[in-house]
Amino acid sequence: MDKKLMVLPAQDHKAIRLVSIPDDFEEHEVYRYVTGLIAKAEEEDSEYSWEDISDLLEERGFETVEFVLGPALD
Repeated sequence: MDKKLMVLPAQDHKAIRLVSIPDDFEEHEVYRYVTGLIAKAEEEDSEYSWEDISDLLEERGFETVEFVLGPALD
């Protein structure tokens, strides 16, 4: 079974995150769902951090995946 992954991009390359998508999510709905979770973190605390978002994601079955960011292709 292949895991579906989602890249959470950021302007600062050190802030880029990779998460695995729970099996019960369809590809077309996960973007909107994660965007909603990020908005929820922002509403609850304007000084939110990655840990706040990570907690919300993990509560819903997403998992943070460690990765190595390679060199730029452009």
